[in-house]
Amino acid sequence: QVHLAESGGGLVQAGGSLRLSCAASGRTRSINSMDWYRQAPGNQRELVASLTNSGSTNYADSVKGRFTISRDNAENTVWLQMNSLKPEDTAVYFCHAAGSYGPVERVYEYEAWGQGTQVTVSS
Repeated sequence: QVHLAESGGGLVQAGGSLRLSCAASGRTRSINSMDWYRQAPGNQRELVASLTNSGSTNYADSVKGRFTISRDNAENTVWLQMNSLKPEDTAVYFCHAAGSYGPVERVYEYEAWGQGTQVTVSS
């Protein structure tokens, strides 16, 4: 269906910036939305930012004003620009896609996840 591959994680000092990339391959025209989630040790996976095909965005309150999600449909890539990073942003960041395909009478819906990329923010 759809395969997602993240890149761009790493170690950065508090106040710094990182840009995560997620490249989609496979049945990319079936994608309806792409999102970024994160999971810190001992915590549940949480939605960080989402972007629909119509261009609607949604951000977690904790990252509003600091993170920006964007997408290049021609390159099937979604980015997460992270500025003013804080130690509490430390987590594994996952790219996620949701989509559907098939005739109206038999629509298949799916979700796809990337392998995750580690982001560590030092104080």
